[in-house]
Amino acid sequence: MPTVKDFITRHYRHFNAAVVVDAAQAYVDHLEKRGKMFVTLAGAMSTAELGLSLAEMIRDGKIHGICCTGANLEEDIFNLVAHDHYKRVPNYRNLSDAEELALLNAGLNRVTDTCIPEEEAMRRIERQMLTLWRKASSEGQRYFPYEYMYQLIESGALEEFHQIDPRDSWLIAACERKLALFTPGWEDSTLGNVFVAAAIRGDVDYNCVKSGLEQMGALVEWYKANSVDKSIGFFQIGGGIAGDFPICVVPLIQQDLRQECRLWGYFCQISDSTTSYGSYSGAVPNEKITWGKLSVDTPRFVIESDATIVAPLIFAYVLGQ
Repeated sequence: MPTVKDFITRHYRHFNAAVVVDAAQAYVDHLEKRGKMFVTLAGAMSTAELGLSLAEMIRDGKIHGICCTGANLEEDIFNLVAHDHYKRVPNYRNLSDAEELALLNAGLNRVTDTCIPEEEAMRRIERQMLTLWRKASSEGQRYFPYEYMYQLIESGALEEFHQIDPRDSWLIAACERKLALFTPGWEDSTLGNVFVAAAIRGDVDYNCVKSGLEQMGALVEWYKANSVDKSIGFFQIGGGIAGDFPICVVPLIQQDLRQECRLWGYFCQISDSTTSYGSYSGAVPNEKITWGKLSVDTPRFVIESDATIVAPLIFAYVLGQ
């Protein structure tokens, strides 16, 4: 029976297609050398249901740490409890302003061709999170955003609302393996906005959620502990803060702390951002050599394509499917 690896090895021979094969095989080679892999998620990959393949990668030990936007953290859980209420809009390119307003009035927040149902997804999770934030505030406890999500999952409070197989939730898989998750700029998310509103009302204490600076500190400790005798690779989906935040942990350790550590041992970015003046997301990987993030020997790949198409193919290749 032909595998995904067989298919793309045969058909993906040139240009962006060839880089897909090269990057996937280099990922496999990195793991076979006992290396670890750190994955970053930008965009709306959770709403694109990347969990279908990402969760399996996590369970199979192919991913060892994740940095994602606050939106990706929460939207995997939104999809878990409200999947059947999502609305797909195939003709999204042709919507009029009036049609967009109608979606708003119906409580449907559009992400390209997919609308997230506000009441069934966002407000349902909001009520659960408020309980956890209030408890932590009253007890003087402080946690990272992902730790609250893990508390919610482990409480079992969502199980009655599951509308997909929980094995297709990457956050559940991460929780089961106790992966460290980093969410820089978490306040730029639905639940981050909800938290700020609750703090302004006086319902919760701002301090019950650990800051982005503390997340960077935790990332430093994670990187140092996990790179002692193993190289860590960097697999970046999209651009933005999800990628920019974690990749600078190496120069932070070497140049600011003045401590020795390994550079990132593999780098791949899937993005539709193109190189332009001053663009971080579209910067070619060799620019990162000048910042002390990658070495001249680091395998480096850029796949200028749609991550919703490419990432599942690479994951299937790495999983041997």
